[in-house]
Amino acid sequence: MKTPPHKQRKAAMAFILLTLLIDILAIGIIIPVLPELVKKFAGGNTAMAGWYVGIIGATYSMMQFFCAPVLGALSDRFGRRPVILASLFGLGVDFIITGLATSIAWLFVGRFIAGVMGASFSTANAYIADVSNDENRARNFGLVGVMFGLGFIIGPALGGLLGGYSLQLPFFVAAGLSLVNWLYGFFILPESLPVDQRSSISLAAMNPFGTLARLRTYPMVAGLAVAFVFSSLAQRGLENVWVLSMGFRFGWDEMTNGMTLALVGLMAMIVQGGLVRPVIRRFGERKTAIMATGVACLSFMAYGLATQGWMIPCIVVFGSLSGLAGPAIQSLVSGTVASSEQGKVQGALTSLLSLTNILAPLIFTAGLFSFFTQEESPLHYAGKPFAGAPFVFGSFLLMIAMIVLWRVLKRFPAKAKAVETVSDPQLSTNES
Repeated sequence: MKTPPHKQRKAAMAFILLTLLIDILAIGIIIPVLPELVKKFAGGNTAMAGWYVGIIGATYSMMQFFCAPVLGALSDRFGRRPVILASLFGLGVDFIITGLATSIAWLFVGRFIAGVMGASFSTANAYIADVSNDENRARNFGLVGVMFGLGFIIGPALGGLLGGYSLQLPFFVAAGLSLVNWLYGFFILPESLPVDQRSSISLAAMNPFGTLARLRTYPMVAGLAVAFVFSSLAQRGLENVWVLSMGFRFGWDEMTNGMTLALVGLMAMIVQGGLVRPVIRRFGERKTAIMATGVACLSFMAYGLATQGWMIPCIVVFGSLSGLAGPAIQSLVSGTVASSEQGKVQGALTSLLSLTNILAPLIFTAGLFSFFTQEESPLHYAGKPFAGAPFVFGSFLLMIAMIVLWRVLKRFPAKAKAVETVSDPQLSTNES
């Protein structure tokens, strides 16, 4: 007997969520230790380590920027499954290379490969869009947030624990998880994109700048993408500077950073797993996105101005409400784009994310953090060089994102729900 379509969608969703969980867990393990490993290779110099961490992070993101549209277009042509599997295998190999690194140069090589393979998140988002409909789309993207949260509960805590024994050990554990994930996907993960819904492939579709131009086909999505850039730039900046900043300001070690990041993951899981559906049902996707971005703005300012370490977990709990913005915006985007274009549009958004990832380490870590933690820093706060400056700058970026969101959503009222295009009549069908 043939399995009913709704049961097939549920099974496929379960498979991709587990795949994402293991993938995120592997990435989360290395977060508390990578900056410390760079610092070790930099001779213990915090300001110099900040500069190297920024450049390495920019290298990783530059590769994501160029490769995300390629993987997105390939997934629209050949299906999501083969692209996801190739990326998982590549990440496993990359973690082994990084774990064996004996110099900063090797870390550059490892993060270069990781950037290529990490671009598969756009394909995962397209996969979720394939198996979702209007009723469950926001919930499904909220479940992605739950996987991120769960992965970042276990990952950083485990990374901090393992890093206490050896800074390289977490990379080998991450490699094992990625390769197990690849085996799981090889035998279990089903394809989500039917053959009759696949599109042709072209060099233009794989050009990162060309795919960004494609967003203009969907005016509301293009507007949301502008807010997305400012918001992502702030968030990526926080991720890049967090470990170094907390260590400099409060003397946190790998374990403390790992446990605090685990709290971030726990709160993300609670918010996105338990609050996304009722909050969006109560306020709608649009108001939720704006309010959650406002919470992020306040949280970043609080991170920057905090004077004692115990304040940070309190801010984490409040700031976790900002996690409602992602599922709301993803739902707005995927509900506006045709099925045959999901991979390309998600690839374009991932390219934008990667573009902010290129800039964020350079601005927040190599720039602001390194500048304000020098002995001759022009600005001091609470008796120390003002290492919270990157977070304050991020707060201003989020304020801009909130204003842009409000203006875009006001321009495109909720009642105008049909797909809005400017040039391609074939993209005018609102499919999920």
